[in-house]
Amino acid sequence: MPELPEVEVIVRGLRRCAVGRRISRAEFLWSGLVIGDAQRTANLLQGLTICQVRRYGKYILIDVEERRQRYYLTIHLRMTGNFIVNGKPGPYTRAILDLEDGSTLVYHDIRKFGRWQLSDKLPARLSELGPEPLEISEDEFFNLLSVRRGMIKALLLNQEFVRGLGNIYADEALFRARVHPRTDSSRIGPKRARRLHRSINEVLLDAIEAGGSTVNNYVSSDGMQGYFQLQVLVYGKTGKPCQVCGTSIRRIIISSRSTHFCSKCQRK
Repeated sequence: MPELPEVEVIVRGLRRCAVGRRISRAEFLWSGLVIGDAQRTANLLQGLTICQVRRYGKYILIDVEERRQRYYLTIHLRMTGNFIVNGKPGPYTRAILDLEDGSTLVYHDIRKFGRWQLSDKLPARLSELGPEPLEISEDEFFNLLSVRRGMIKALLLNQEFVRGLGNIYADEALFRARVHPRTDSSRIGPKRARRLHRSINEVLLDAIEAGGSTVNNYVSSDGMQGYFQLQVLVYGKTGKPCQVCGTSIRRIIISSRSTHFCSKCQRK
């Protein structure tokens, strides 16, 4: 699933080519992509101008308007959704947005889990998400941790705690911070909380700089693969020696997700 870094990279690419452009045509090749009526959504999108493209956790928000009437196109890529600017339509193409300058935004989704929704206000479900991990302060992060109970890895994956973190980056941040993934969040003191906060920010920014992680089918809006997966220290490295101490990386399951860690570097 595209996580915060991948969505941020896609958003930056869409922002460069789409902001200020008018949508000349919208087509949905699979109606199940749209929450609501697909044809009505396509008709509404036609003629609207893209004013802003931004990220909200793992969601893409495209602000569109016409004659001061603003709408919000909310897109969740889920497992396999991606946008390609001037991409070639294929068997997994689910939507196409033609822009007035001749460019095209092509949306592919192999597994059909992604969803689009056009509305005149932001969907209520976005208000249920936690704060942005790249914007929250160290003190705010510690305060949130101190009132929660449960394993820290599970908490980091909870989008109501912080929005946008996923499996790869939670594992990598916990390793950099030397925090065991089964540590109870309420037992993490201010010093370790600050270290974990810094690690989360560093991992996310490093991943954005690397263009995200291409583990399965993810590519940027330019069609380029990310390469942060080549820099990971624990994720997907079960049985391989820790690059810090040499201990074999272990894999356990937390919240139904594979979790990778070093039992020596990350003690409870």
